[in-house]
Amino acid sequence: MKERLQKIISHAGVCSRRKAEELILAGKVKVNGVVVRELGSEADVRKDRIEVSERVIRPEPLKYFLFHKPDGVITSVSDPAGRRTVMDYFPRVRERIFPVGRLDYHSEGLLIMTNDGNLDFILTHPSHEVEKEYEVVVRGKYSDSLARKMEKGVKIDSGVTAPCEIVVESYDKEKNKTYLRMILHEGKNREIRKMMEAYHYPVFGLKRIRYSFLCLDVGRGEYRRLTSAEVKKLYDLHK
Repeated sequence: MKERLQKIISHAGVCSRRKAEELILAGKVKVNGVVVRELGSEADVRKDRIEVSERVIRPEPLKYFLFHKPDGVITSVSDPAGRRTVMDYFPRVRERIFPVGRLDYHSEGLLIMTNDGNLDFILTHPSHEVEKEYEVVVRGKYSDSLARKMEKGVKIDSGVTAPCEIVVESYDKEKNKTYLRMILHEGKNREIRKMMEAYHYPVFGLKRIRYSFLCLDVGRGEYRRLTSAEVKKLYDLHK
């Protein structure tokens, strides 16, 4: 995956991004043996030979994790407000991993963490329509007939949602809550919450339990490495 040279150099720990720009302008950077002086130049650290002052930059090993994001955690590598982020759960991982896609602050569940930009592109591109399954709790009695209606699409602020699947699991009369299972193929921001709000059903709980063939199999705040077979299967999703 191509990135700007100054970003590649700084992430490799050679120097700051500003210093990397100075090195590029000074003719100290080569890509495949050719001196590069343009700041907008891009390269692929896994395919191109990149040299900075005769030092070859080596790509970091690719890492893949299945993580159970807790409620109340930001799906980001950092937060200006100082709130807890998913990165706080990976203190021993040295590679520059990042979350694939999103889970909003008050949602929990399965999240893939990786430093593989190519896989991130495959899994998040709208045309690939990766299937995701959620457990959802809403206030009030939610009917099967409404589920059939909403499955066809719901108008929210970003447009009409794509067709989905909604299964009514149970209704707790004492708590006045309905337990649902939803299967989506797109990933609009806060999509499930907005769909339910459109019909005046506040969401009290939202948990992603499946991402394509991957099922949530670790405890809250825990993670495991993906196997090589699982990674290959994720790559095969775009074929």
